[in-house]
Amino acid sequence: MSELPRWQRCLDATFGVPKPGQYRARPEDFLVDEQLDFIPEAHGEHLWLRLEKRNQTTLDVVKSLSRICGVTQRDIGYSGMKDRIAVTRQWLSVHLPGRDAPDELDASLGALGIKVLEKARHPRKLKRGVHRTNGFTLRLTGEAVQADDFERRWQALCKHGVPNYFGPQRFGPQGRNLQRAEALLARGWRKRDDRQGMMLSTARSFLFNELLSARLADGTWNRPIAGDTLMLEGTQSVFAIEATDQDLLARTDALDVHPTGVLWGVGSGASQASKAAAYEAQLAHRHPALCEGLEKSGVKCARRALRMRLIDPQLRWEPEGVLLSFALPRGSFATAVIGELIDHPDMA
Repeated sequence: MSELPRWQRCLDATFGVPKPGQYRARPEDFLVDEQLDFIPEAHGEHLWLRLEKRNQTTLDVVKSLSRICGVTQRDIGYSGMKDRIAVTRQWLSVHLPGRDAPDELDASLGALGIKVLEKARHPRKLKRGVHRTNGFTLRLTGEAVQADDFERRWQALCKHGVPNYFGPQRFGPQGRNLQRAEALLARGWRKRDDRQGMMLSTARSFLFNELLSARLADGTWNRPIAGDTLMLEGTQSVFAIEATDQDLLARTDALDVHPTGVLWGVGSGASQASKAAAYEAQLAHRHPALCEGLEKSGVKCARRALRMRLIDPQLRWEPEGVLLSFALPRGSFATAVIGELIDHPDMA
């Protein structure tokens, strides 16, 4: 697979292809604020730090904390990976049983461009995926923003939701992460070759995007179909349906429930014949090496919503562009929103 495909957009059928635009011209144009739905308990073996970083990955910060605090990287917890070319705020935890943080912690981090916003103790390590949402503030500029239909595009996303694609950063420059994942799965996945599981995640993300694009092309990405598994808005709760009815269609229109797609693994493609299951069968037919490699790795199949709702969306015009703010559920990508509004090489 030499390059990533151009996946379907939801607004093209109504508005046409968006005009060129720019985003993330500088880190301050892409602000991310991780939101937990609880607060640390102010006691315990783990020091929790709310940090602000720019032009660094989350793993860069983990390495710095490991060195400054004299602990292994396994002793440091975080909930989600945040963008590098951005200003991001997130919590990390450091296991410091029976001892305080180094006196020079704030200054040492500050010298690296990392600001300490809050500190608190907690009994447990920060685990992956425990944050509830990420808040975004994005500045867009260029021809797309000046187009007459820009605000109508934005309003359509606010009203009907956004395709919940994995963003291009998941696949690396020119899709190199996907190429690495293909090679690893072809020879047999081993944890020692993929400690963080990023190659498994990359392969599953690609297959999910393929399924979502197919349902976009068929007009079923935001409508339940026979055999679907639906997800409740605001939770990870899912339930299967045999057929659709007017109540389900109304709840889907209200963004209360969303159709889901498979995150491939053991148990995928095992459902009975149905319209929804046909999309999984199509994936297995088109990408047998990826699907078989994921099943042999032992990773269990899971579900992801095909659509995401913009939480508290706001738009503010500026002299040279527009400032958008909204929150998304954990695991969703702001670049999926941007890709519906502007044409940019990153979104190709």
